[in-house]
This record gives sequence, C-alpha cells and structure tokens, in this order.
Amino acid sequence: MALTGRTALLAALGSLPVGVLAPSWLGMVAVNAPLSLAILCDYALAAPVRTLRFTRSGDTSVRLGGSAEVQLTVTNMSRRRLRAQLRDAWPPSSWPAGAGGPPSRHTLTVPAGEQRRLTTVLRPTRRGDRQAERITIRSYGPLGLAARQGHHRAPWTVRVLPPFTSRKHLPSRLARLRELDGRTSVLTRGQGTEFDSLRAYVPGDDTRSIDWRATARQSAVAVRTWRPERDRHIMIVLDTGRTSAGRVGDIPRLDAAMDATLLLTALATRAGDRVSLLAYDRRVRARVQGRTAAGDVLATVVNSLATLEPELIETDARGLSMAALAEAPRGSLIVLLTTLEDAPVEEGLLPVLPQLTQRHTVLLAAVSDPRVEELAAERGNAEAVYKAAAARQAQADRRRTADRLRRHGVTVVDAPPDNLAPALSDAYLTLKSAGRL
Repeated sequence: MALTGRTALLAALGSLPVGVLAPSWLGMVAVNAPLSLAILCDYALAAPVRTLRFTRSGDTSVRLGGSAEVQLTVTNMSRRRLRAQLRDAWPPSSWPAGAGGPPSRHTLTVPAGEQRRLTTVLRPTRRGDRQAERITIRSYGPLGLAARQGHHRAPWTVRVLPPFTSRKHLPSRLARLRELDGRTSVLTRGQGTEFDSLRAYVPGDDTRSIDWRATARQSAVAVRTWRPERDRHIMIVLDTGRTSAGRVGDIPRLDAAMDATLLLTALATRAGDRVSLLAYDRRVRARVQGRTAAGDVLATVVNSLATLEPELIETDARGLSMAALAEAPRGSLIVLLTTLEDAPVEEGLLPVLPQLTQRHTVLLAAVSDPRVEELAAERGNAEAVYKAAAARQAQADRRRTADRLRRHGVTVVDAPPDNLAPALSDAYLTLKSAGRL
C-alpha cells in the first residue's frame, strides 16, 4: 500500500483542531478512525496491479543522435477502472542529461476490459543496446487516498547505431569513383588494370595507351581505356585496445575510426569490392565476412559496430596480424585503423609488418589530435613555450613513426577526427586509380 499526499493533508487538518480544542487519545481516534476506514475502502476499490498485461512495439534501432519511439500497451483485465501513474524505466543514457521532466513517467486511466497505448521517446547518448528495465505502476483508488503498487517486466531492446556523420562526403567520392570507372566524360581516363574499351585518340592522350593492332584495322589511331579492377577484397581491421579509448575532442578515437570504416565500406561496396571487418585487441571482438551486396554489408557492419567498446588492455599486434592473414585472401587491401604512437607501433606492429606487406597492400589510418597543433603554435608565456616544445616533439615522433611505416611499403593516413573518413576514402581511391588493388 502507498499513501498519497492527500492522505497526509487530511490527517494534518483533522488533527489540528483536536490538538487545540480537545487534546486527548479519544479525540485522535475520532479523527483517524474515519480516515483509516476511508483509506482501506479506497485501497480496496483501486484496480489490482498484478492482473495488468503489458506488451511493447516500436523502434528496435536508432542512430546515435536520433530518437526512437517505443510503445507500451497497457491492458486492464480487471473489472475496476484503472487510475494510475506508470514509470517505464530505461538506462540513464537513454536520454541527454538535464532533458527536462522524466519522459518515462505517464499518467493514465483505463476502463475495465480496455487498453491504452503509451509512447516513450528515447534519445540515447551512447552506442550499444538499451534494454527496458521493469515497469513500476501505482494504481489509485477513486478517493486518491491510497494506491496499490507493483512491478512488471516487458522486455524490449533498442540498438543504438553509430551516427555515420561522414555520409555527407559519400556523393563526392562516388563521383570520383565514376570518373575512375569511366562512367562520366573526363579528359583523363582512370588507369587501372582491367581493359575497358577502345576509343579514338585525342591530343593529350598517353601514347603508351595506343593499341597498334586496332589502329591498323581501323586506319585510325585507337587508344585503350582501362578501369580499376572490381571484386577486390578489402579487410578493415579495427584496433580496440587501450589506445582506441583515448578521447580526441568530444569522442573516443574508436568512434572516429568507426565513422571512417562506414564511409570506406559504403564506397568500396559501390565500387564492386568485397569488404570484411575485424575488430581485435587480444581476441576478436567483431567479425563481418566479405560480402558483395552493398546495402547488406553496410547494414551488417553498422550493426556489428554498435556494441563495440574500447578495451583497456594492450593490443596483441602479433595476434592481430595472424587474424588478418587468416581472414584475408592473398592480394587484399588491409586497412589498419590503429595508433601512430611510437611505442605501440615499434614494439607491436613493426615486427609483424613484413608478414602483412609481403602478401597484401597495407594502409594504416590513425586519428591525430588537433589540440597538439594548437599547442605547438602558442607563444604567450613561458608555460606556453614549454607546451609548444612538447607538442612539436610529439609531432616529430609521429612523423618519424609514419616515415618508418612508409619505408616498409605502408600507405599512412594521419588526420584529425573530422577529416579521417574522407582522407581514408581518398587514399583508397588513389590506390585504386594507381592499379594497386
């Protein structure tokens, strides 16, 4: 049983004259006995909570930053009218901090044998699965003096997907891809490794592309055109170790790497390549096998990344290399989304790098911190000068690490979070246009 504020107010108002005019036990009983009887009657007339039935419907997924609507249907199976307050509990990260009144609290009235539908709007602030907690309902009597209270479970899960903010860069990269593939009219045709067609020579064409046999047959100079190869295998490897947990700006490095992964996946599948995903630190955290359907693979990758979180452990670079070699067929493009810090690269990645570069084309992408560049430019006082010196030393170490990787044949992309996704896609298109895929 739960008593309401109305009950306390009536008890106080009844006790006040008794305490002033005739303070005695008899006076207190005379006031509280009728009130107690009214409370018991009100409790008895309240609709029972245990017989209520709850069912859910609505959204099962939402992108981070969006909103999801989950409907809760309440069915009153009793013969009494239900007057209730209901709390549909969800994890705290289901709404932004300080988002006004509780969006999970509802007031409802359900006549006997009928049902009502309540809508809870979720605005999650973190990726992953958000599962509905228990439903707490308080059923009031007609006088509003007492209430029955109980709990129910109605399981429901809403998966919060990565936001894919770099989607805005996809149209421009697809336009460049069409140029490379020869589907738009440009002066310079993309050079690939698959023969596309013959066309008439125009001034400015590379003379090495002239097809002399076709020229002899047609009595006119003919030029071969090429297109980038299709059906190549792209293996994207996400490092989920401790370095991926570091925050750059407002987001962890892992989230920026995820955004770059989604843009590259969308672009590569449109290019006809097969994309696989491997998330690894000391064991495989997520895996997506190579597929050919563009919509299918992108949806699968998004779904796999949704629940991925950084692990505060050192990445096993040898295990990561072995996992990538086992998954990727020979001649693949392996995209490593990891760090450019000197110690993890020198001690973990460089010893196993020759095994990767011997069989595959390797592209390494890392998230740089724009705050380091800002510190390197400061000169206001002695403290700022020391910070600038430290920032420049960090930049020099990073460049030195990138140069060592390039000497091993690795293509390196080092960009801040906002530019990592388009920079990685540009590097992919450059490799494709050069015929290295």
